[in-house]
Amino acid sequence: MNYWPLLGVAVVVAGFALRMNPALVVVVAAIVSGLLSAMPAADLLTLLGAKFIDSRNLLILVLTLPTIGLLERAGLREHAANWIARMRRFTFARLLIGYLAVRQLLSMLGLTGIAGHAQTVRPLLAPMAEAAAEKIDPELDLDERERIRAFAAATDNTGLFFGEDIFIAFGAVLLIQGFYAQNGIVLDPRHIAIWALPTAIAAFVVQSLRALRLQRRLRTKPPRARESS
Repeated sequence: MNYWPLLGVAVVVAGFALRMNPALVVVVAAIVSGLLSAMPAADLLTLLGAKFIDSRNLLILVLTLPTIGLLERAGLREHAANWIARMRRFTFARLLIGYLAVRQLLSMLGLTGIAGHAQTVRPLLAPMAEAAAEKIDPELDLDERERIRAFAAATDNTGLFFGEDIFIAFGAVLLIQGFYAQNGIVLDPRHIAIWALPTAIAAFVVQSLRALRLQRRLRTKPPRARESS
């Protein structure tokens, strides 16, 4: 057995110990292991290119997070909160119900990556929901703010989870079809998606009612509780 390709592991350890660029360290380690295993240069480059294409979704995530961080540093959250505070018609419940509808409709079309916790909820939806809640109660305490942020994240989860089941090319739909096919039951993916529609509608109604209930709780908060906060 040829143990020389294992030197690529040593390259990774040394590169991380020296705090070098992780992507560069991994690529160099792959090249070292490939050359020491007598792999032709053309095959090595082909393998590297194939792995890069397979991990392109991860690359998009890696590029998205620093971009959002820079936008937050430039005041994205503050601008979003100020914008929603100036719009009187955008109440707390209307904001979250509207976002839920858009999120669910996009998920039904398979566009699940357009929104999400990192790129939408944290920098935009959560501060906008807090600003809308402050129009009801300007003296929100920390627990109420955390509850509002959690509710914004739950709204995104609800729209995504119950919307993507209606997309016929979604993995869960195909998994259900494959499971029934193994047991001799032939189902059309379109029928599975259609029968997921009532559940999605029920989830939308329930989450909308929860948003209205939270808004009503903020409006009916006792004055003493506001003073103590």
